[in-house]
Amino acid sequence: MKNYDLVVIGGGPAGLAAAIAARQAGIASILILERDSRLGGILNQCIHNGFGLHTFQEELTGPEYAARFVSQVKELGIAYLCNAMVPDLSPEKVLTVIHPEQGTFSLNPKAVILAMGCRERPRGALNIPGFRPAGIYTAGTAQYLVNIEGKLPGRECVILGSGDIGLIMARRMTLEGATVKLVAELMPYSGGLKRNIVQCLEDFGIPLKLSHTVVNIHGKERLTGVTIARVEKGIPVPGTEEYYACDTLLLSCGLIPENELSRGAGVELSPVTNGPVVDDSLETSIPGVFAAGNVLHVHDLVDCVSQEAAAAGKSAARYILETQTQTGPEIPVTCGPGVRYTVPQRICPGAAEGELTLRLRVDGVYRNRRLTVLAGDAPIYSKKRRALAPGEMETIRLPWNSMQVGIRELRVLLEEI
Repeated sequence: MKNYDLVVIGGGPAGLAAAIAARQAGIASILILERDSRLGGILNQCIHNGFGLHTFQEELTGPEYAARFVSQVKELGIAYLCNAMVPDLSPEKVLTVIHPEQGTFSLNPKAVILAMGCRERPRGALNIPGFRPAGIYTAGTAQYLVNIEGKLPGRECVILGSGDIGLIMARRMTLEGATVKLVAELMPYSGGLKRNIVQCLEDFGIPLKLSHTVVNIHGKERLTGVTIARVEKGIPVPGTEEYYACDTLLLSCGLIPENELSRGAGVELSPVTNGPVVDDSLETSIPGVFAAGNVLHVHDLVDCVSQEAAAAGKSAARYILETQTQTGPEIPVTCGPGVRYTVPQRICPGAAEGELTLRLRVDGVYRNRRLTVLAGDAPIYSKKRRALAPGEMETIRLPWNSMQVGIRELRVLLEEI
């Protein structure tokens, strides 16, 4: 059994940032495990720009953004192993690793950072009736085919779901010569960033139909078309069906944190985020196991992933060096009206360093609201917001001295102005 002080599972943007931060915090023995053949994760296929505006104050493509972190990993001498699968993690932090050259072996580090990212929701989870013809892809798979393999999935396309990947692929397919007939969204609001709606749909004249979904798929060998219908209260409305001839259907219907490994280890998972329940140091219910990035909750910006992962790396370093302390009972963070979830879900007094960061998503589209944090009945944070939407993550930073002795609960909510 090999030993490292810290093992990071995942070599994408979260894993890279976490490993770099841990090394800079004084941890010398670090290993990154990546299942792909190279570091960088999903960023390697995201050739569009828009990355790095917060981290580097310049606009980069996904591969450029990833390359900067990969360079830092190599400059700092952080060990990494690609083509490495981790099928098992025990509650005692023992990892089973499978590698094509090194075979099967175990690791027993002092701390583990979960940074496995997320996966797309497939057709089987959407309960769409019809046959199983060729031409149905998740948006991420289509992105890989176009950007990495140079293959165009089809010529006439319908996209179901308005998440950021679906919006970006609407533009990408159009630029490659395909016709995107529409983007249908089940919810009455888009799940993507406003900038992507403008740049990827409106700039190319691609219609977005809210409160619509695919109710039938046509074709046996190859997709020939889909039927779209309006939805009310989650149920298709009879008589609103529209048929669209197409040879390709892209599914952009949500991302799911990749937590089979976490679940097998006994990590407590949130039923809302589908990721681990963590405290303000991003430590899970298993001591010494930390989580960050899309495996924790789905982010909208990779810059936020890097920031969160860096915090996890620093926390893991404090745990390994035994400098992380807790000075009182845990404080739960609960959601009030308008707030779907927060991360972290609990706070350990004494663990934070001068500032407490809360990330959250609202449960609907709101205008002219006040985002408020209550400590007991007393407001300790309040900010007016002109517009809030589920597709954009909100970040609240509180000075640590606002956590006064005797606070039993923090509550985050929206209030009408």
